[in-house]
Amino acid sequence: MLASELISNAIPPLKTSDSVQKALDRLSEFKLYHMPIVNETQFLGLVAEEELIEIRDQEQAIGSLALTILNPFVYQDAHVYDVIRLFDQLHLSVVPVLDYKKNYLGIISIHSLIGFTAEIYAVKEPGGIIVLEISNRNNSLSHMAQIVEGDNAQILSSYVQSFPDSTKLEVTLKINKTELSGIIASFERYNYQVKAVFNSTSTDHGTEDRYNSLMNYLNV
Repeated sequence: MLASELISNAIPPLKTSDSVQKALDRLSEFKLYHMPIVNETQFLGLVAEEELIEIRDQEQAIGSLALTILNPFVYQDAHVYDVIRLFDQLHLSVVPVLDYKKNYLGIISIHSLIGFTAEIYAVKEPGGIIVLEISNRNNSLSHMAQIVEGDNAQILSSYVQSFPDSTKLEVTLKINKTELSGIIASFERYNYQVKAVFNSTSTDHGTEDRYNSLMNYLNV
């Protein structure tokens, strides 16, 4: 997925003529900590809530203040992994998206990114989770998929985690069934180390309820 596909069109940017109070109100409305400042289509930077709340006269225009303006952005065809990296490195709540003429197209909010992440990891889909510990020389997702499919199941999502100073990898598989004993036995037969197993059933809505509560809070 590209950055342009994650733009939150419902969040309007600030202008330099907007007051500090208007900026704070908009940050509160959208539950964000940063807001872009844009004049016409020119992206001027991000303003942070922590700096705005220190200003006594909140009727002042933000363009008249000596604020610390952040200038991170991604181009419209940036991959979502680059977007996630920028969120993480700079601890942002929004990432602006520009075209190659440096025109402002919109922002990606942390809320829309969480929604996208939940979608690609099949968070709301019923099923079970198996965590495997493997050697980095034995990382064959196709073989893992064959084992899962041999039990009439499918991998809904997967991700791999590496560890410093280790040749071991941790592979997490989300599978579209909750009865995993046959799949676990097959993995063990092929000498995979099953590190952890998590089951979710139709009668246990705890995880889904917590996810829905988070999404409602974020207004996603």
